[in-house]
Amino acid sequence: MAKPPVCLSVAGLDPSGGAGILADARVFAAYGCFPAAAVTSITFQNTQEVRGAVSQSPETVIGQMDPVFDDYKVNSVKTGMLPDSGVIEAVAGRLRTRESGFLVVDPVVRSTSGFDLIDDNALASLIKELFPIADIVTPNIAETERISGVKIAGREDIEEAATKIRGLGATNVLIKGGHIPLATSDLPFDKAAIDFLFLGDRSIEFSTEYLETSSTHGTGCVLSSAIAACLAKGLNLEEAVRDAKSFVHNGIKSSPGVGKGNSPISIESRFSRRF
Repeated sequence: MAKPPVCLSVAGLDPSGGAGILADARVFAAYGCFPAAAVTSITFQNTQEVRGAVSQSPETVIGQMDPVFDDYKVNSVKTGMLPDSGVIEAVAGRLRTRESGFLVVDPVVRSTSGFDLIDDNALASLIKELFPIADIVTPNIAETERISGVKIAGREDIEEAATKIRGLGATNVLIKGGHIPLATSDLPFDKAAIDFLFLGDRSIEFSTEYLETSSTHGTGCVLSSAIAACLAKGLNLEEAVRDAKSFVHNGIKSSPGVGKGNSPISIESRFSRRF
């Protein structure tokens, strides 16, 4: 029996299970990968709000990562919430010196409920330390605006923002546009959720029907971890993004509906893939 690829999530803990390392681990397993995790921050949240968080120290984060690297061949790493400059620099240092496979950087800076998860100094460290070594960076619209300084209202703004983010050291950028539905004329639906992949000298749009729903808790985490899993399974970046986008869209449609706020999306129940 072939060994499964190992995927490591370095991210925060969401006790409600819809985002962070719990969601990442479920996605890795759903794709047939073996999940591993290092907790960077313990958050106090549910589907309605983030009430606070306690950051782990650089030593405790590295103390979790090292045993994984010592024991497993890691095929891909996904980073999520990295709470401060010390943790970011420590994580980046380890990723530069250990065999860690592909790197997907999800620059988590603010929760859906509006809770700021990192300050400006930490964001500057994230850009400096992790963007240059990432295979892909996956900001949503709000994160893109904060990183690039570009206010986004449409496609031209997204292209300008992507150019600025790539100028900061990111080789490939996926801007997740699901938060701003765009009108369509050439697609079989009126409004589309479009993600924009800037890959080398190409740009590619991935469109799905925009779903009027509040069942979106953890979508960014799920998308980035699905990309990491697809890369670990041997797909190229374009294929990985396309597959992950479809996975998230189907997960939103089949949300379990738990919680009183933004319900998490489905991961296991709708999983039916070729892997």
